[in-house]
Amino acid sequence: MHSLSRRDFLAKTAATAGFALPASAQRTEDNKLRLAHFSADVTPPLGHALMGGGIAPATTIDDPLFAHGIVLTSETKPMILVSVDWCEIRNDAFDRWRAVLAEAARTEPARVLVTSVHVHDAPVADLEAERILRQAKASGSICDLEFHERAVQRVAQALRESLSSSQPITHIGLGQAKVEKVASNRRYHRPDGKLTFGRTSSTRDPLAREASEGTIDPWLKTLSFWNRNQPVAALHCYATHPMSHYGRGKVSSDFVGLARQRRQREQPLVKQMYASGCSGNVTAGKYNDGSPENRPVLASRIHQAMVASWESTKRHPLDRLGFRSVALRLEPRNTPGFTVEDLQHRLATDTKPFGQCLAALGLSWRKRAEAKNQIDVPVLDFGVAQLLLLPAEAYVEYQLFAQQLRPDSFVVVMGYGECAPGYIPIEQAWQEGDTNLNDWCWVAPGAEAAMQRALETALKPLRP
Repeated sequence: MHSLSRRDFLAKTAATAGFALPASAQRTEDNKLRLAHFSADVTPPLGHALMGGGIAPATTIDDPLFAHGIVLTSETKPMILVSVDWCEIRNDAFDRWRAVLAEAARTEPARVLVTSVHVHDAPVADLEAERILRQAKASGSICDLEFHERAVQRVAQALRESLSSSQPITHIGLGQAKVEKVASNRRYHRPDGKLTFGRTSSTRDPLAREASEGTIDPWLKTLSFWNRNQPVAALHCYATHPMSHYGRGKVSSDFVGLARQRRQREQPLVKQMYASGCSGNVTAGKYNDGSPENRPVLASRIHQAMVASWESTKRHPLDRLGFRSVALRLEPRNTPGFTVEDLQHRLATDTKPFGQCLAALGLSWRKRAEAKNQIDVPVLDFGVAQLLLLPAEAYVEYQLFAQQLRPDSFVVVMGYGECAPGYIPIEQAWQEGDTNLNDWCWVAPGAEAAMQRALETALKPLRP
């Protein structure tokens, strides 16, 4: 492989795979690529449910929530990336975001990449689940339908307005840096050798904090867009649950949002965005005791990695841009407690509002799964780098697998796209009895094979 040029290697690999170049992948000198960036406030009103009704509703606003996005336009249909400071966007809410933003940019929904940062003092959006709760006259609530529509329309308006101030994009920047003392896997061994999965986002258990970090991706990656020597936008991605302290009704973008805000103040002319990588099984628990004082500490560590990643950035001419979307089918979970009948029973009999919400979320997902709806796995291919969006709370091993598929390239993975499936574990987690899968996981065992097949297809190299 080392005897071939990069161009020849990619050509040979693509030919061997029998992969045809997507119609949307063209030379950018022909496309005249331009970038517009936009932001809109999506802070919920006081009293709104947070984390799908699982914690106290909004009582105060510690810092506002935003949707930050970019639009890449060329002679082909525009492509949109938007990162939302919400916990999750699921099912028909996810469809609504893509449809409205696609209409605003005159493109198709498949070309709209929507990711949630997954902070927990923030909304979960699932419109059908909320309608199920209202029809059942349940006491639980997931999201306010009217607020959701206002938020989506506000983002769409910001997108439309941004198009008049787009800039040419000639180069892409690639940088990365290790994040120190933030991420740790939920899975760890206690001193007696017992395997446990109980390292949550915060803990004061000395054994959980003394254990090794476990399987993580230590790298924060920064993908930046340049107009010759002028940086225009930067997307930072890192794989961890982004929670320090939460659950008391104090709406916040948490430590990753604070780090992003600090970078925006330092680089006011460069649009700063942050997306969480695949981190269903990765938290800050080893380094976070849950005290409010620890939030700025974690924010500082993320910020330091953002700065170091930026300083390591190397620019490359952006002479190609490809797009591919792969259809993914994840089978719904049918074990006791997760069948349609069991979920309907829980909705009708559970006295706890959050139990009702969980049942409604499960029923919303089952409705789509039984209609044979598939999940899009989109990838933007810049030649030297790929930007991939995976669904829901995918475990970090999927991110590492994606990077291993393209060791020749700079693969940036975002998680928390279509969030309806909940946790998407690897098979080993089922075999070892991962206790996190007792709830918030609506997919059946066997998802790993389907996810890997989708990744292998999505990350096939483009032909030169």
